[in-house]
Amino acid sequence: MELPKPMVIDLRIGSMGEDARIERATRTIGQMEHVFLDERARSLMEAETQVYSVECWRPVAEGTEGGLYWGSSTVYPGVVGEEYFMTRGHFHARRNRAEYYSTICGSGLLVLMDDQRRASVQEMRPGTTHYIPNETAHRVVNTGDVPLRFLACWPSDAGHDYATIDDRGFSVRVMRRGGHPEVVAQP
Repeated sequence: MELPKPMVIDLRIGSMGEDARIERATRTIGQMEHVFLDERARSLMEAETQVYSVECWRPVAEGTEGGLYWGSSTVYPGVVGEEYFMTRGHFHARRNRAEYYSTICGSGLLVLMDDQRRASVQEMRPGTTHYIPNETAHRVVNTGDVPLRFLACWPSDAGHDYATIDDRGFSVRVMRRGGHPEVVAQP
């Protein structure tokens, strides 16, 4: 049996280094059209401003049952209007798949929502590890002044369903009010 070569991860900062096997993606303000409530404020911002970035190690083919992926994400500090920078958010395409997030540095909130649009939030700070149950949409919001970095582990056959969130959104938003985060219900 041929096993994948081990990956080296700097756990102090959540970086997966320069290994050629790592896939990388960055989402900018210009790529986040209709994600934030205040579309006008978003459209006036510098399009190349980074909102979040992702590093991913996929040692098995996508869709492999029983396989796992490992990733590192960074959500940068900032706001669009009154809304903190955040990830786009998604359900898993195979809804019966769970995931783990473990916070390396920074502070923020993990927003969770089920199919009935019941939402909850969990504080993310260095050392917190979060279990994201199956059937649960998830999004990360940076409520601090420094990058929020976290590690993730998920099944290689989970897939991503962004369309449901694009269509219906999340039932809560995290806004900066009076300099502090406030979770606000959405219709």
